[in-house]
Amino acid sequence: MTETQIKVNTEAQVPSIDWLTDLNVFAINRVPAHSDHVYYATMGEAKEAPAMKMRHDLNGNWKFHYSINPDSRPERFYELDFECSAWGNIKVPGHIQLQGYGTPQYVNTIYPWDGHSDVRPPEIPKDFNPVGSYVKYFKVPKNMENKPVYLSFQGVESAFFVWLNGEFVGHSEDSFTPAEFELTPFLTKGDNKLAVEVFQRSTGSWLEDQDFWRFSGIFRDVYLYTVPEIHAQDIHIHTDLDSTYRNGELKVDVKLLPNIPVGSKLIAELCDNNGNLVTKKSRDLSGENNSVSMEVDAPKLWSAENPYLYTLYLQIYNASGALVEVIPQKVGFRKFELVDKIMRLNGERIVFKGVNRHEFNHRRGRAITKEDMLWDIKTLKQHNINAVRTSHYPNQSYWYELCDEYGIYVIDEMNLETHGSWQKMGAVEPSWNIPGNKPEWNDIVLDRAVSMVQRDKNHPSILIWSCGNESYAGEVIQNVTRYFKSVDPSRLVHYEGVFHNRDYNDSSDMESRMYAKPADIEKYLNDNPEKPFISCEYMHAMGNSLGGMDKYTALENKYPMYQGGFIWDYIDQSLIKKDRYGKEFLAYGGDFGDRPTDYGFCTNGIVYSNRELSPKMQEVKYLYQNIKLNVDKSGVTIKNESLFEDTSDYALEYILFLEGKELYRNQEQVVIMPQSQGRVECKWPIELLNEAGEYVIHVSMKVREEKLWAEAGYEIAFGQYVFEEKKQVSQIPSGNLRVAYGTQNVGVHGTDFTIMFCRKAGSLISMKYGGREMVEAPLLPLFWRATTDNDRGFSQGYTSGCWYAASLARQSVLLDVEESKDKIEVTFIYKFSIHSEIEVKNKFTVLADGSVHVKSVYHGAESLPQMPIFAVSFKVSADYDQLEWYAMGPEENYSDRAAGARLGVFTNKVSDNLSGYVKPQESGNRTGVRWVNLTNSDGHGIKISSTSRPVECNFSPYTAFELENAAHHYELPNVHYTVVTVAGKQMGVGGDDSWGAPVYPEHLLKANKDMEFEFIIQPIQ
Repeated sequence: MTETQIKVNTEAQVPSIDWLTDLNVFAINRVPAHSDHVYYATMGEAKEAPAMKMRHDLNGNWKFHYSINPDSRPERFYELDFECSAWGNIKVPGHIQLQGYGTPQYVNTIYPWDGHSDVRPPEIPKDFNPVGSYVKYFKVPKNMENKPVYLSFQGVESAFFVWLNGEFVGHSEDSFTPAEFELTPFLTKGDNKLAVEVFQRSTGSWLEDQDFWRFSGIFRDVYLYTVPEIHAQDIHIHTDLDSTYRNGELKVDVKLLPNIPVGSKLIAELCDNNGNLVTKKSRDLSGENNSVSMEVDAPKLWSAENPYLYTLYLQIYNASGALVEVIPQKVGFRKFELVDKIMRLNGERIVFKGVNRHEFNHRRGRAITKEDMLWDIKTLKQHNINAVRTSHYPNQSYWYELCDEYGIYVIDEMNLETHGSWQKMGAVEPSWNIPGNKPEWNDIVLDRAVSMVQRDKNHPSILIWSCGNESYAGEVIQNVTRYFKSVDPSRLVHYEGVFHNRDYNDSSDMESRMYAKPADIEKYLNDNPEKPFISCEYMHAMGNSLGGMDKYTALENKYPMYQGGFIWDYIDQSLIKKDRYGKEFLAYGGDFGDRPTDYGFCTNGIVYSNRELSPKMQEVKYLYQNIKLNVDKSGVTIKNESLFEDTSDYALEYILFLEGKELYRNQEQVVIMPQSQGRVECKWPIELLNEAGEYVIHVSMKVREEKLWAEAGYEIAFGQYVFEEKKQVSQIPSGNLRVAYGTQNVGVHGTDFTIMFCRKAGSLISMKYGGREMVEAPLLPLFWRATTDNDRGFSQGYTSGCWYAASLARQSVLLDVEESKDKIEVTFIYKFSIHSEIEVKNKFTVLADGSVHVKSVYHGAESLPQMPIFAVSFKVSADYDQLEWYAMGPEENYSDRAAGARLGVFTNKVSDNLSGYVKPQESGNRTGVRWVNLTNSDGHGIKISSTSRPVECNFSPYTAFELENAAHHYELPNVHYTVVTVAGKQMGVGGDDSWGAPVYPEHLLKANKDMEFEFIIQPIQ
């Protein structure tokens, strides 16, 4: 079925709320979907590209009334004599539930009425179906008088009715594509009363079961527009390349409004991005449908690497020869195709380094601004992300313009998800799945496909159409694929759901799976597959996550038919809320009294909802690099994995460090052709390597000149190499030490310091240097980290909870003191009630310079679960909050999320290590710690150093147990301490998914294995 067969009623009718459950009524009097092009009256305006003068904004304050259900709504509010001046105001665009009316609700798979209403599709709840009654008064702008006037809603959730001056105008469903209506017959001079009635629940709600907050209202732009005497209502740009990808053809289909005057003319001019004319064609207009074609010799091709855009000026002249309309349309020449089972762009195998992206803002929900989108597009480019899946609905048109201009590959996904109709408590149960094979759902679903394609078809950034998300499979979705292919054979079609039902395998041109493990992906790719593979969702980035991402990106070069994936997801969906004291915090599902809810499952982003970067982005940027820098002792091998662009836009910089101190820096330009590699020898003086110690070579590629998305000097790729020259030998300091044995305490005294050990506390309890006490709570064994979202997902609290108890409940069974000339050794041995055989020995060696060497040894036992962390932890005063690290950084990192970290000297504050994960959890860890200085504002404090092997460290305002027991950051206590945790090892954070996927075995701590680590604490005076 094509869009021309969909029944869109254009006859005036008496509106009825029965339409909300009628599958045959989803668009009354709606203008047919069309391209999102802009148009102007003159060529000057078109070239300047100002705001359209033939468009008039209706955004801003509207009068508003909220009703909890249709029975309580002011039914005749649209009538001219209905008085609504006493109503409150609401901002458009915006969600009703974020402006003081009703409640936002977050659910993932289940429908929001689950447990409240026992309804089957297409029924909807009657007792709770909030209705927003909107009223806006406007005068027809001068330039629209005596012309046709249309009204455009860019997004309304989920169904609405429109009246003007008391007359019914139209009705539409589909929250995420435009709905437009002609107002001309209903307009009057002076004030016009526009009334819009928005229902939160409708038949469409069954098709909009996305993993997101459930809102309603007019949440995208609203505007009036007029058209000139001859108007191209729709244009369709077709570009094609020959088999050599060197020569192009441009064809434009133009659909005009009816009644074209005889003698009208169309001129098409194609200009390059400097405004120079490339080619020109003209033709006489005859009837509503017209086309013009032109050959383009050696066009510059569009790709994410070089998003070259031409501008096509379509000029329409009336029979008198007067110019009446100019359409400036950006054009990208590119060819996307499936060749030999591999997706190729302009002939080259493509790899999607992608993210799924919701439209979201922590204050405005999905009513995001152009500023939000501009921040997003620059962030993607800066972090080597080359692709976006519009999960799971068409985005605002401006987003596609940015993707065209900045260079982002797009999977454009139609507004369809029916997850709750076929997946029940995790089990697949498709007996009443919609749309399935139900013909009565065909038109309402296909209408959504038509609306998306017809609006978005001219954007070169869109490579793939997607049939929606998690709606199982069936004939209706297969019809959507047929439609996509019939109207636009230049793009491929994606649908993941065929994985569940292979009878509909033809619905997707690619094998697309969610959260398939690397081993499962390899199994598919090694089994003579028929289709290329993409991970449409992978690396569920909920909370402290993204561990093991390198296992997926390693497949890119191993299997040609593995063509990348899309991280779930880009931005947290957390909302601003105020606590009882009026302080703002980021809230998740359930915090608004919304039930049912899926609580914190909405916080899966690599960017926080306030548009601050999460530490996880460090790993993404590194693993998505197009330029790989493989560094060794003498130089760097540069592998340029870009498909089309060489490295001439970037400068190569290399720096030599010794023990974190910079010795040498140089920069040079190196041109490596795409899909090639080259070698650069680092040219530092050889005598710089004469000193003993650890050397680090940092190599980076930096932007040479300012780009749209980055300033000059911005680092886009990074590599490093670490090596040691002439092992340093440390000597034991000499001096006098005195031991004082008390009833409970043993004190070790030296020059201007005292180290105290307590039998009762079972540990070191005091380190006093120059009269300053550094220990507020003793050094004790720690086996527990604050549970991450992924830990909760695979039930670590249940399976490994004994280690929580072991961290709090121990018994010191031995204190032994051994004195020698230059050192005092104090040893504690601990036993634990969770198992009689496990034992920890902590040995403290005090030297004459006041330093304390700490060695922790764990003796394991069988039949114990995995251990979250093997560490010692203690508290110092919160006054000590300044940190200088020589470790892997600069952002937090873990054993399975350290590929993007680099060894260097970094500074931050203790409070910085409490990452912004919406639910407090383990954060702020650093691996590869050589040393770290913890000081107060006066520079006094302690230095913690590794010995033979680097350690892991965390400096936090809170203990693991304080974090564990807080559901929000505002529930954490006031800060009194700096909590120091030094670990031999912490388990990885995982990230394949957040509902059961374990951390990979090589990143676990097995409780039956013996372990040990050591470090040094010394004063900083």
